[in-house]
Amino acid sequence: MAKPGVAVPSKIRESTRFYPYFKDCIGAIDGTHVPAIVYGRDVSSYRNRHGIISQNVLAACTFDLEFIYILSGWEGSAYDSKLLNDALTRRNGLKVPRGKTFLVDCGFPYRRQFLAPFRGVRYHLQDFGGEGRHSENTRELFNLHHVSLRNVVERIFGIFKSRFAIFKSAPPFPFRTQAELVLACAGLHNFLRKECRSDEFPIEPDDEDSSHPSLLTETEDEVDVLQTQEEQRENANEWRNSLAQEMWRDALNEENGN
Repeated sequence: MAKPGVAVPSKIRESTRFYPYFKDCIGAIDGTHVPAIVYGRDVSSYRNRHGIISQNVLAACTFDLEFIYILSGWEGSAYDSKLLNDALTRRNGLKVPRGKTFLVDCGFPYRRQFLAPFRGVRYHLQDFGGEGRHSENTRELFNLHHVSLRNVVERIFGIFKSRFAIFKSAPPFPFRTQAELVLACAGLHNFLRKECRSDEFPIEPDDEDSSHPSLLTETEDEVDVLQTQEEQRENANEWRNSLAQEMWRDALNEENGN
């Protein structure tokens, strides 16, 4: 797996849309579903919201389209937030360097280490396309820049599934092997990115976005139970608000030629 560096990623550093607002971001996190073959009493728990038997796979990636971390083998019905909690509590699990953050969508618990978009306003790229559909306030502008940067995780899923066509259908192996196959192919993907830099094939669309409604609405976060977690979310909200206000102010200054 790739190791996130301490330097600001070039994709952020070289863009006025992203720098300096996202300078502490080292990558993006999301979940995707891979068709699976499961037998026995537990088969129903592997049925995802589309009615397909699958394993839910959590991935963290860099902005250079390399995997940082993969957690495979979870039931298709499991929420992404549950996978993230498992990844963080494993002995060799996902580590977030001090002062750094990953971009996530609203399917994950919001913390300083996991920067999510604002709920209740437009988020997806297609929501901002077309004449007269530009961002209209601080939150929409933040969401537009957030999704433009977080989109890297959707791209890596598309490349991964196109490169390894075995995942177009359920691999005919025992389930443990199916889960390990995802890990092995993620390692191969990273090797090919480093050595070949070639992704010249059609990218499979990945439609497993857990925040699929165009207008994000408030829902109860199943993870926020303890007061300390609530305090973490409040601190993260203050930080996100300050980033959004800074973006909006800079955009207005640029528009006015200041």
